[in-house]
Amino acid sequence: MKYLGYIFCCLLMFFSAKETTAQFELGLMGGVATYTGDISKQNTFFSTGDYNAAFGGFARYTFHPLIAARVGFNYGNLSGSDAKSTDGSRLKRNLSFRTKLYELSLIGEFNILGYQPYNLVRPWSPYIFAGVAGFVFNPQAELDGVLYDLQPLGTEGQGLEGNEAPYKLTQFSIPAGIGVKYAINDQWNLGIELGGRKTFTDYIDDISRAYVADEVLLINRGEVAAALANRTGNVQAGGAARGSDKYDDWYFMAGLTISYNFTDNGLVGSRGRNRGGKKGCPAAF
Repeated sequence: MKYLGYIFCCLLMFFSAKETTAQFELGLMGGVATYTGDISKQNTFFSTGDYNAAFGGFARYTFHPLIAARVGFNYGNLSGSDAKSTDGSRLKRNLSFRTKLYELSLIGEFNILGYQPYNLVRPWSPYIFAGVAGFVFNPQAELDGVLYDLQPLGTEGQGLEGNEAPYKLTQFSIPAGIGVKYAINDQWNLGIELGGRKTFTDYIDDISRAYVADEVLLINRGEVAAALANRTGNVQAGGAARGSDKYDDWYFMAGLTISYNFTDNGLVGSRGRNRGGKKGCPAAF
């Protein structure tokens, strides 16, 4: 009974913290972005394209030491080139792409140890997250020093009679990942986060299925479309694999975060590193 009473005390103090832990933060993220798809260094699902800069901002509300929700906006660059591949068939294919990506997300976080920066009761915690996001992209490729938007060119015959419709440049994704957050004090937080985005398109890199006959693209879409669709140097009669639609594309973002707590819960004047935790409970509580 002694131990049951002790456990009950800890649980009571933990969940009663809800009244003093609700907080609102604004923060910034800086890091890198990459993707996995049909233009990566190896012909495997886990191989990625280039690593480019990514930036973002977010607003986070912590309802309870365990649970938070945030709205975020991220910007990143994704790119890949067959010239960097270790796969001989991709070297011969000789395709490349780049795109700016804009993402708006709604994400829920679960703080594994519980997080309470005020009075530094729980000054750090690893967390997992998942949510939903919408993103906008626009793959481009260079020809003779000029960048061209690839989606309007229909490089795999999109929009032509008997072929699929052009892919949408606005799509949804499912973000998920892990991170760690740490309270420098009860106002400033630092963090590090790694997340992947499962998308529902295979065209972030403008590659998915098969070549269209060079002649068909030349007649219907012009010289630029034909040249950017087939860069092997060999004539394509159509039907040969240009990519693989076995998996949709993914993109990833990783970075450091810094945020500021705006909500004051009446602890001004008593804020300081409290290593003892709640009276009558272990330090973690």
